[in-house]
Amino acid sequence: MPRTSISTTVPTAAISAQTDFRQCTICVLDTRDDPNMRFDDDGFCHYYQEYLDTAAKHLPSPETREAELERQIQQIKGDGKGRDYDCIVGVSGGVDSTYVAWLAKQHGLRTLCVHFDNGWNSELAVENIHSIVSKLDFDLFTYVVDWEEFRDVQLAFIKASVVDIELVTDHAIFATLYRQAGKHDIRHILSGTNVMTETTLPPHWIHHKTDHVNIKAIHKRFGTRPMKTYPLMDWKVKKVLQMHKGLQALSILNYVPYNKAEVKQRIIDELGWRDYGGKHYESIFTRFYQGHILPTKFGIDKRKAHLSDLIFAGQITKEDALAELAQPIYDPAQERIDREFALKKLGLTEAEFVNIMKQQPKSHYDFPTERPLLETYPILKPLRWPISLVRRVLSS
Repeated sequence: MPRTSISTTVPTAAISAQTDFRQCTICVLDTRDDPNMRFDDDGFCHYYQEYLDTAAKHLPSPETREAELERQIQQIKGDGKGRDYDCIVGVSGGVDSTYVAWLAKQHGLRTLCVHFDNGWNSELAVENIHSIVSKLDFDLFTYVVDWEEFRDVQLAFIKASVVDIELVTDHAIFATLYRQAGKHDIRHILSGTNVMTETTLPPHWIHHKTDHVNIKAIHKRFGTRPMKTYPLMDWKVKKVLQMHKGLQALSILNYVPYNKAEVKQRIIDELGWRDYGGKHYESIFTRFYQGHILPTKFGIDKRKAHLSDLIFAGQITKEDALAELAQPIYDPAQERIDREFALKKLGLTEAEFVNIMKQQPKSHYDFPTERPLLETYPILKPLRWPISLVRRVLSS
């Protein structure tokens, strides 16, 4: 499952100055990716052990996973009785979400597909999404955020020099899913998160995806427009839907054999899906962010984490991963096209963008971040016991 906690951002200068270089024996991560990487006597990094621990906790055994998934499906169907939908699925046009939608159809779930349109969809992403919902005969809800407002929030993160600029999109996707689930009284979200391809990520590469406080703080510091249409996962969304509605998320890909190459071929054959050539490259901004901003400003090549997961899962060898990493992270011709397009769409001149890229990276923790509810609102502390009692009653 994807990590949601981080330490402070490790400055690029600190990584490049490190002299004690060491690479993991089994995967392609090294001490340039995480200067605090730990190794055992065999040279295996701590990310490998974390993967094994996560797999042991969240992956049912091959002998029991089919029965466990069937139990989960029956619960979802039971909770959906009398409602318009059994479950909700976020679709981006990418591999994971497409396969989740396909699995929902295979198991006869009445599914509402939800897409968050932030203005950066490639034409191929739009084609994939419409092909998916059409062939699966699912309803689709698309939330189109006001572009000028979204651009202002995204620009605020770029100007803040924090690492997880994609927090702006990922957070809004989750918020949109939760809000639609609440609107339609849906009790279950089918998630594309999974152990096999999304466990490993150095913690300083990301920030908490549900941290609405951090988003508001950074936007307040660097933004210029009010946030009116941007969907936030505030306390109402997080607590009311989860506590009172009992909204649950199921990482369905953990309950099926999930080989990335085989899954791609299946959705190509059955849904007419078309490949983007990179993880989450259905978004033009994501392609530019992962291909240029992250490696240039932060010294991060996200391919190394994704490939390491596939190594841990036994789907590729380390030699396969090294061969892929030997290829350019970004096709030069595509980078020029994307750079020109992104800067124009963001309203940045070349000089402004270059200046931002030169700024020292900052930690998300240089700005206010979300804390537990009772720490954020101390006035509620006397209500701790009544709140706990209500939770027990509602869950009984």
